[in-house]
Parts: sequence; C-alpha cells; structure tokens
Amino acid sequence: MVIGGAAAAQDTLPPADASSTSASEPSNVGEIVVTGSRIRRDPLSQDSPVVFVDKDDIAKTGLSAIADVLQRLPSASGGLNSKSNNSGNVGNPPDGGGVGAGSAEIDLRYLSAKRTLVLVDGLRFVNGTSASGLPATVDLNTIPANSIERIEVLQSGASPLYGSDAIAGVVNIITVAQQEGIRASAQFGTFRQGDGHTQDYQLSYGLKGPTTNFVVGGSYVKQEAVRSADRDISQFPNPHQTACSPTQSGCSSASANGRFDLRPYVKGGNFTISTAPDNTPTFAELRPFTAADRFNFAPFQYLLTPSQRYGVWASFKQEITSDINLRIKTQYSHRKSQNQAAFEPLFIGPDAGNGAGSLFDTLSIDKTNPFNPFGYTLESGLNPNGTFNGRAQNYSFIGRRLIEAGQRTFNQKVNTYSVTTTVDGSFDVGARQWFWDLNAVAAGNQARQSFTGNVNAARVAQAIGPLAGCVAPCVPLNLFGGAGTITPAMLNFIAFTERDSSAQYLFDYTANLSGDLFDLPAGPLAFAVGYEHRYQKANFEPDPIVAAGLGADIPAAPAGGHYDADEVFGEVRVPILKETPFFYSLEANAAVRHSNYSTSGSSTTYTATGLWKPVEDLLLRGSYATGFRAPSLGELFGGRSRFDLNVNDPCSNIPGSPYQSNATVRANCTANGVPVSGSYAEDPFQAPVITQGNRALKPEKSRSFLAGAVYSPAWARRGGFASNLSLEVNYYDIEVTNAIGVVDPNLVLNNCALLGDKPSCALVVRTGNGFVNEINGTLQNLDSIRTKGIDLIGIYRSRRTGLGTFGLTLNATRLLKYVLTASNGFVVLNRKGTERGSPDQAFPKYKGNATIDWTLGDFGASFTGRYIDAVTELRGGTTPHELGSRIYGDFQLNYEPSFLAKRFAFTAGVNNVFDKDPPACFTCSVNNYDPTTYDVPGQFGYLRVSYKM
Repeated sequence: MVIGGAAAAQDTLPPADASSTSASEPSNVGEIVVTGSRIRRDPLSQDSPVVFVDKDDIAKTGLSAIADVLQRLPSASGGLNSKSNNSGNVGNPPDGGGVGAGSAEIDLRYLSAKRTLVLVDGLRFVNGTSASGLPATVDLNTIPANSIERIEVLQSGASPLYGSDAIAGVVNIITVAQQEGIRASAQFGTFRQGDGHTQDYQLSYGLKGPTTNFVVGGSYVKQEAVRSADRDISQFPNPHQTACSPTQSGCSSASANGRFDLRPYVKGGNFTISTAPDNTPTFAELRPFTAADRFNFAPFQYLLTPSQRYGVWASFKQEITSDINLRIKTQYSHRKSQNQAAFEPLFIGPDAGNGAGSLFDTLSIDKTNPFNPFGYTLESGLNPNGTFNGRAQNYSFIGRRLIEAGQRTFNQKVNTYSVTTTVDGSFDVGARQWFWDLNAVAAGNQARQSFTGNVNAARVAQAIGPLAGCVAPCVPLNLFGGAGTITPAMLNFIAFTERDSSAQYLFDYTANLSGDLFDLPAGPLAFAVGYEHRYQKANFEPDPIVAAGLGADIPAAPAGGHYDADEVFGEVRVPILKETPFFYSLEANAAVRHSNYSTSGSSTTYTATGLWKPVEDLLLRGSYATGFRAPSLGELFGGRSRFDLNVNDPCSNIPGSPYQSNATVRANCTANGVPVSGSYAEDPFQAPVITQGNRALKPEKSRSFLAGAVYSPAWARRGGFASNLSLEVNYYDIEVTNAIGVVDPNLVLNNCALLGDKPSCALVVRTGNGFVNEINGTLQNLDSIRTKGIDLIGIYRSRRTGLGTFGLTLNATRLLKYVLTASNGFVVLNRKGTERGSPDQAFPKYKGNATIDWTLGDFGASFTGRYIDAVTELRGGTTPHELGSRIYGDFQLNYEPSFLAKRFAFTAGVNNVFDKDPPACFTCSVNNYDPTTYDVPGQFGYLRVSYKM
C-alpha cells in the first residue's frame, strides 16, 4: 500500500496485522473491528467506505505533521495547519473556538472540522486549545507521529455508532500496541529558498513476551518559519500589488506616521505629519493624508509558522488470563509555537470601530497634551462607558501604527496528556464466543499564550489626557510626530505583555459487548451494544487587562462551561442469503444510538445498511443514516469577542453604491444612523462582527445517503496479472440542518439599507458619523448545508518481476453539489467550484491524487501527482477571479542496503518538484492564497535515515 508523497492512494483494506494493533481485541484470526462498525467481521466485507493510512504511508510523504498528511486526502477539505497565521489579523472566529494558533485539524467533506470526529483507538480524545478560545476539535499536533500504527478514515456519517460530531465522518487513529526492538529515524528538510527548515527525530523501543507487550517512544519536531516577505505572492495586501496607492488599495490607514481624521468637522481634515520624526509637531507641519501614506502590513506575516513539538508515549499490554487483557496507554506532548502579525494598529476615537465596548472608541486627546498639534481638545463626545458626555464630537479617529513597540508576536505553550485504561476479553455463551471491553480515558489540554505589542487603553487615556493628570509613572504620549517618536519611556507606561490561558478536560467511560446470538441459514446474527458516559469541561481566561476591555488588539472575555453526556447504542448484522445464484452474499445491518446531553437535551440517531455480493468479486452497498452534533462548549459559553469580515456597506456614499442611486436606501441608511449630509464615504472594509456563545442553541441534525461498489477480481490475482487489484466507487449525499452560524454581515447591511428590515438594522451599531462600530454576530441555529459527490479509489500492484514490483494507486473526488442556505434562508450560496475567501476554503469540482511506485531489491521510488481543479473567487460587486488548476508533483527515492541487513534505510525526496506557486486569491485572509488547499510556494526537499532492530 502506497500513498507516495501526498496520501495519494490509500488502501480500502486494513493492513495484514490490523487485528494485532487495536487496543480492545483478543486474538480472533479472520475477524477484526474496523472503523464503521462495532461488530467484529471479515475486513474484506466491510460495510462502510474506510480508507487506511499506515505508518509507512506517512513516512513516504516526507511530512512531519499528521494533519498535513490527512489534509491531502481528496475527501478532506483542509482545516487549521501550520500555514495558518491569523493571530491578530482577522480576529476570533464566530464559533467561540478562538484562532487556534499552532493547532492542526482535519475537515472532511467541507463541513468544517467540528463535524469530523477524531478518535484514538476507537475512543474520544481531548479537544485542543491554544489560549484564545474553546475549540470543538482535536489538535492533531498533540499526537506523536511515531505512536501511530495506522489511521482509519471513515468517509461517511456515523453518529449512530460514535455519537455527536461524526456528521461528515470519523478519523480513527490506531496507536502502536506491540513492537520488538528499536525503531529510530532522523529527517531534515528545507525549502529551496533556504528557509522553512524542518527537523524530525523519532525513537521507540518495544519488548514483546508471551503475555506482555511494552512499547515506549519519543519524538521531537522543529519547524522553522517561512516569512511572507520572502515570497512574491505575499509582499503586499493584494496579489500583484507593488505599492500603496489609490489604484492598489488594501494597505492600512493606521500608518507609521499616523492618520488624523477630523472630517467632517474640518473641511479636508484628513492629515498626517510631514516632518517625521517630529518630537514637537505643529499644525503647520501637517499635510493631507494620501493612499501612499498607508501602511503595507503584508511582509510582516508568516507563510509557515515556526513550532517545536515534543512527545513521549508508552503502551503496556498484559494478558491477565487466556480470556482477559489489560492495556494502559499514556501520552504527553508539549508544543511551542508562534504566530506573528505587523505592528499594532492603534485606532482611537468615536469612529475607530474597535467595537465590543472598547475604551479606545471613547477617548479624547486633551489640548494640554504637549504633542497635540491642533491647539484644542479632540473631543469624542463620549463617556468611558460609551454614553454621551454632553460635549460635541469634533474628530473622527486617529490611526497610528506602533512601529516602536515591535511586531505583534504570539507565543503559545501547550501541554497535552492522556491516560487510557482498557480491560477487554471474551467468554463463551454456549458454543459462541462473546467479546467485551471496558475503557476509561482521562485527558487534558492546557495552553498559555503571551502576546507582545499590545497597549493598555486606560494608560493611553491618561497619557493623552490632561497634562496635569499625567503624573509619574505616566509619560505624555506622542501620537502625532510619526514613526520613531514614541519613546521607550512612553512605551514602558502604555505597553504590556498580554498573557492568556485556556484548558480543556475529558473524562470518558465506555463499555461494549458484542458477539453472535444464533445462526441463520446465511450465517450468525451478530450484535453489539454499549454505553458511554462522558464529562467535558473547558475554560478560557484572557489577560485581565483584555478582559476589562482595555486591550488594543482583539477583544476577548472569559469563558467556561461543562457538560455531561450519557449514551447507549445497539447494532445488529443480519445475514440473509449466502452462496446462491446472484447472491454470493446478502446482509442487512442497522444501528441506533440515544444520547442525552446536560446542555442540549436528548437525541436519537439511526442507520441502516445493505450489502450485496452478486458474485464473490463484487460488493454493492448502500446506507442511510441520521446524525447530530451537540453545540460545543465554545458555541454555548464563548465570551464576547470580535471577528473582522470584509463587507461592502450599501450606506457608504462612494461611486457605484446604492446610496448614490436609490432614495429609499438613503432614507433607510439615515434611519440607521448615517448622516443625512452624505459625509459617510468608506471603501469596502473589515467590519467588526461581535461574536459570543448562545446557551439556547439546539443540536445540529443531519441525514446522509451512501451508495457504493467495490470490485476486486480474483482472476487478476490467480492469472498473475496482479497481486492486488481493486476499484471502489462511492456516492455520498449529506444534508445538515439547524447548522450553527452567524447572520452574514453583508446580508445584515443590505437588508437594513435596501429593505429597511428592522431586525437587521437592530444588529448594526453605527457611530455618530455613520461608521459601522459593530455588528451583532451572536451564534444561532440559522443554516443548512447540502453536499453531494463521488469518490473513486483504484489500486493495482503487480507481482514481482525481473524489473521489480510496480504499483499504481488513484484516489479522486468529484464534488457534485455544495449549497449553503444561510441566515434563515435569506442567502443561498452555491459553493461548488468556488473559493470562499476569509475564512479560507476552496471547493474544487475535482480533486485527485495518483501515485506510481516501484521497488527492486534494495531500491524503491515513488512519484505522486496531486490535482486541484480551478475555482472561481467571487468578489462582491467586482469581476469574478479564477484561481487556476494546480498539479503538484512529489518524488521520493529509498535505499535499504542488504549488506546492512536492511536495518538502515536512506531516503531522499522533493515535494512540489515542479515548483508550482499557489494561485493568487484576493479575498483570502492573509498572504493572498488559500493555505487550507494549496502548498506554501517553493520546492521542499528532505533527507532521512531510519534504523530498526
């Protein structure tokens, strides 16, 4: 089985030793438990589309993160990974999960990672956290790669078998349970440009006795950064941009030398300093602010985020009696990671748009501040709590890029631990053998994040307020003198290092029983039943200064909560016909699960499956399943925060806007707080969407239909044509209802302006000058999703010849439909063949991987081609932009010398051998491309040496 450089082709049959690696399996040759059923069965007749990726396949990719391997599956649709660098750039996502800096996820079927269930040895694993919220997903970076025996990816909904979250599918990570001797490897990789160095070291040792297996291992991975300044695509805010100018927008108005906007109170009152650095700025030294003064923040990002990951793990398995086994697994991982953004953009004033009740939106700059060049107080007209203070507003906002404070740098330290105990066995019921297992999981994830570059609003208020009130240690603040005029003494007073923390804990207890009840003419009627009790809790504690609303960056509030869940399930397999004409076998399977959550009530889901083999070589199958997803802790209890989303405000008095052409729009906008004079004129901008959890959320519901066929001809194996030949085709149709989301902010603005819709207008808070200060984005059960597609997997492996052994594998997906009905049905979006932009996600019609591999004696080689179809980027009122198709190529060469008893293996490889850059994207969040779909620009080469004894 080979997946070459990119998880290109994965076997649909488990590895030969699969039955020996699962935690809860007494020896029973010929039947094993495979993801997709709780009943032990012949793996050649599995009733669900399961793809297998084992440790050898992972090694053949040259990748050092499991998430990067899985995200290359055609059925996968990205998720967080090391190419994501959103801290401080677009705010916290609306789902309460936080930015997830340094984390890695897996998302199947474009349904988001929170609808893909991740298991470890068939059991739940603790959700990750990166000290910015309460995520609903497992961080795959917390699982050491060399602890993994194989990964089983169930590409269909499985809530009746596994419970909440398994709407899109299940990723089951099977860990190493037995090993003899030492296994070690060391790998170094780098990009051709000389950056992004990666070091990967793995070591494990195992003892195997007649009744005892013990394995212990450790790993260390260091990934260095690739900076946006070092690739052409990411040097400016927009693709192909070469300067900040009126014709090439996107640069920030929080400029290095400042922007001082007094419009409409002063005609032409949009200023900057002309004599920077200026420690004694005067009105005469001001000049008009132009597009050329805007700040290019793009080259200060990461394209590939740096991190270090340490992992240790152990597995102990003891046969207590001939019918009872004990297994204890422990795991610990430590991650240090970093995200980076440009220098803090400080916005002060009533039109600053910080939102969420920020003190910065209420600040006035006193006339006695020694650096105020206007000679009078710049008055916000607001009290610190946002109410009117009785004085007239006379300025809009001040924007200043805090170059002197250094770049915003976010450092995460994350510790994850897990202890699992399993007791399993079997007993006889008459002439039949029944199997049982009891499992207990205790796991935790604790994260801390430090953020440098932030400033304290209360201290800024004091430093720009009346001079008489700025006494030591206060130092008056110069916001008007340009870059280099905020002195270390000024910074020492206003700056602080933000320190946030978060944690998630899981306690999970399960009991399972399975076996055969009685014989039918076509075989035994088999069953499985089980019970699960789960307790999860999480908390997020932002820095006290931020929690008080005094930070200059993304606002955040404390959050925390917990829930209990009790679940029971049952599954049955009914053989109907066997070895009769046109019915080599025919069977029906069914499962049902009842779940009771302390937060969201009860839900019952079910599934029914039919399998028909008209002849021995051909399997036809079909299934129908219902599913659900309970609201996550972040969605229920998430604190108030902000997500910045690109919008076109129809109330803005700019050329081509509805405001200029429609009297009804002008009247509706005036009623919503836009000045009747038409002075509000803003180009498309990032609107502050204020997000928070909602304890009234209901569970999401789903239904899925699957039909497929597997053809594995015996004649090809008997005739010498192949040692393995199979072709599998699956059709899927998934619908999610009651999906949790926020009302689209563009829809809110349009409904208010065009229709005068009062509920929509109530969600928009504008300043006195008409600027959008915030849009209410409280989570609701608003959306539905319908997706359909076809998966194709082909596997061929030749017999051994004089020229070696050859293999060809193919894995492809055709997306037939993806329709999002959002905002209670007001928005219907056909995503098929499009690029969504922020939050980044492409929906190509075709994705596929193909691998050719060859082995001869001591040598082996493989080449993988990865294809991503073209997609169209919809950019609001502008012309759609096509992101062209991409074909990536990955090559690997392997040498295992016989004269060293094949204990050593030497490997060299190049990923993206054709040096293909990702297609440019205008609406993607950062770096002008979609990191969930495409590779970091540049060729990546690696060398590895491995040893086993």
